[in-house]
Amino acid sequence: MFLFLSIALAVAVPALTLPHVPSVTWWPVLLGLLPWVIGKYLLCPLRWRVLTPSDLSRWWFVRVNAEAELLGLFTPGHIGTEVWRIRRLNRSGLSGADALASVGMDRLVGAIGLTAFVAFAGSALPTRMILVALGVAVLAVVAALVLRRVRPDLMPRRPLPPPKALAHALVLSAAYQLSTAALLLGAVSATGHPISPLALLGAFGASQLAGAVPGPNGASPKDVALIVALVALGMPWVAAAGAVTLKACLAWLPALALGGVSLLANRRASRRIAALPA
Repeated sequence: MFLFLSIALAVAVPALTLPHVPSVTWWPVLLGLLPWVIGKYLLCPLRWRVLTPSDLSRWWFVRVNAEAELLGLFTPGHIGTEVWRIRRLNRSGLSGADALASVGMDRLVGAIGLTAFVAFAGSALPTRMILVALGVAVLAVVAALVLRRVRPDLMPRRPLPPPKALAHALVLSAAYQLSTAALLLGAVSATGHPISPLALLGAFGASQLAGAVPGPNGASPKDVALIVALVALGMPWVAAAGAVTLKACLAWLPALALGGVSLLANRRASRRIAALPA
C-alpha cells in the first residue's frame, strides 16, 4: 500500500505543479539532462565496479545499475536499488557478505563524495549531523570487529578495495554530483528564472542534507528542501516547485529507456534458457 501511495504522490506532484509554470524552455533542461545521464548511468556503475573485487565486466555493472535505478524510483529512499544490486551480485556468484560489502562500500563512497560536494558548495554541515555520522561509522567498525571474531563466516571473503581504487571512486562520485547540479541548473533555467550557478550550488548542497529522510521521487524531504532553498534565492514558489518536479520527472525517461530495456532483455534471455531441453 505504501508503495502505491508513493508512486501516486510522485506522479501527482508534477501533474499539479508543471501546468502552473508560466513558460518552460526545454533546451536548457535537455542540455542539463545529458551530463546527468552520463553521471548516473556510466560514472555511477563504474564507481561501483571499482569498489567490487570481481571479474564481472563494465557492461554488466552498467546494465544492472540501470535496472536498479528504475526499480529504485518505485521505492522510497531508492531502497529497491540496493536490494536489486545485491540480488544480481548474488546470482552472479558473489556471497551474500561480499555482495552486501560491495553495495555498502559504494553507498559509503557516494556519501563521502556528497559530503565533500556540500562542503565545496558552501553549505555548513550541522554539528549534530557530523556527530551522528561519526557515531554510525564507529559502531560499524566495532560491529565488524565483533562479527569477525564471533562469526567469521559472515565476513566478506574478498579483499577490500585498495586506497587507489577508493581515490578513483571518490573522483567518480564528485563528477556525478556535478552532473546532478548541471541537471538542476538546466531545470531552473528552463522556468525562465535563472539563478547564479554558485548560489544554485549552495542551494543544492543544502538540500542534500535532507536526503537522509526517505520519500517518493519528486516529493521527498530533499525535494521540498530544495524548493525552499530556491525560493530563498528569489524564485517564485510555482517556478521553484516546477523546476524541482521537472528535474524529478526527467529521471524517469532514461530509467525507463535503459533500465526497462535491460530488464526486458534479461527476462527474454531467462525464458529462452528455461525453454531449452534439459
